[in-house]
Amino acid sequence: MAGSTQSIPNYAEALYEAERNLKAIAPLSAEDEHLTVEDAYQIQLYNVARKTREGDRVVGYKVGLTSQPMQQMLGVPEPDFGHLFASMHYQSGDVVEHPLIQPKVEPEIAFLLKEDLSGGRISVQDVIQAIAYVLPALEIIDSRVTDWNIRLVDTVADNASAGCFALGDMPTDIHNVDLGTVGGTLRVNGQVVETGAGAAVLGHPAASVAWLANKLNALGTTLQKGSVILSGSVSSAVPVKPGDRVSLSFGRLGRVAVTLRA
Repeated sequence: MAGSTQSIPNYAEALYEAERNLKAIAPLSAEDEHLTVEDAYQIQLYNVARKTREGDRVVGYKVGLTSQPMQQMLGVPEPDFGHLFASMHYQSGDVVEHPLIQPKVEPEIAFLLKEDLSGGRISVQDVIQAIAYVLPALEIIDSRVTDWNIRLVDTVADNASAGCFALGDMPTDIHNVDLGTVGGTLRVNGQVVETGAGAAVLGHPAASVAWLANKLNALGTTLQKGSVILSGSVSSAVPVKPGDRVSLSFGRLGRVAVTLRA
């Protein structure tokens, strides 16, 4: 039955196998026009639980659809989120070994929490007080849906199109930088491919973390201390391929760079 809870394990299995076999599938939205965003989050959570049982560990979250153009393109009024696993985590200078199907890279600002953000009605100021530090981050997004032919339910079910991520190694106190105006320059193989500033993320990237904390609270979960949050891209995503060298210079936040395995 379309849109039923019985479908959720089947759709989750299809996405899990697509990721494992590196073979993209048709969009779930094309197969089931009645699939809701709530269904899609249940599909995402089904695979989160499966990967956790298999020994991986959730280390944080990624927020997507944080720019007005992306929200307008998918016809949605708010961002979405996915889970970050320990197996996705790289540091600056690493070779990315993560298996990917059709990767793209995004320049982002990452937050690390020193306190829980709970109780609902979390504000940007609450976020600023709860942040241990910020870092430049490269998010390599990926889709298990053929040709990135996605609607909102497709990307949500697919863990918000998460692939892997790399963090810089120079923590910065959030009070020592204006995250709304700090600018990033993304390079692939030495060539500038995108630029952007923090304000591209919901006006201020801390607003993205506040949205996430409130969304999780509404779902009965707390955004916990120690979590890494990728707040959203400051520019368009750029396709990358095996062997590419990717770097992000982000003003006072420093730099992060990785190479995709050839």
